[in-house]
Amino acid sequence: MKTRVLGFLCSTVVAFPALAALEPGDTAPLFEAKASLNGEAFDYSLAQALEEGTVVVYFYPSAYTQGCNMQAREFATKIEEFKAAGATVVGVSLDSIERLNDFSADPEYCAGKLAVASDESGEIARSYELSIREMAGMRDTRGVEIDHGFAERTTFIVTPDGKIAETIGGVSPIENVEKALEAVQRLQHSAH
Repeated sequence: MKTRVLGFLCSTVVAFPALAALEPGDTAPLFEAKASLNGEAFDYSLAQALEEGTVVVYFYPSAYTQGCNMQAREFATKIEEFKAAGATVVGVSLDSIERLNDFSADPEYCAGKLAVASDESGEIARSYELSIREMAGMRDTRGVEIDHGFAERTTFIVTPDGKIAETIGGVSPIENVEKALEAVQRLQHSAH
């Protein structure tokens, strides 16, 4: 029962009320965090990533939950399109780096193509003014207990000047990725 409830919460559009997430024009809080790419932990820096171009910072509730699995797979599938539009992508959740090492390498989800950062304290999510829900006792799609809170599913398109160009929330996981790709493509076209 708990697994079905969790799947429902992670896949629904209204799992979290859209609170006061940062909006276009706001300065994106810079952060550094342990992250994982293809099962390998590394130190991620948003400031360094912005030196390379636009960054899609997407917050999601938890690795190995229904909606989050779909969203990660969709980002991984479209990662070359994001790169072609001059953008990199980083996922952020309250998962431990150990969970993210598994998730980032999982061929069904991140598939070694997508970096995911650990925000175990929730400090990064709160700096973006996102709500966090405690979900103690829930199990993920592998049957493993989830021991952390869930950040609101919201994506921020951050331009190299550190400003938020677009905030995407309140949509399905797949639509979230589609809207993020459309946003970075628009930015690329407006720059030319």
